[in-house]
Amino acid sequence: MTQTLDQALLDAHERADSDALIHLYQQAAQEAETEQATGFFLTHAYVFALECGDTRAASLRHELVQLGRETLSPADGV
Repeated sequence: MTQTLDQALLDAHERADSDALIHLYQQAAQEAETEQATGFFLTHAYVFALECGDTRAASLRHELVQLGRETLSPADGV
């Protein structure tokens, strides 16, 4: 993660800016160098999306399922 992105995340946490946090954690996931880091950052984005009822939660969950870090349940129509 770049120092600029790291600082932007710290600033967004300080402001409690959920929208920025979701976006920045998604960006960090895209820039991550390992699958483990990608999953870590996507999980954070997903949690913030869930907490504030953001519509991006569904697509973030889908990405986590694709990485094997989340599972679908019968309630998901599987």
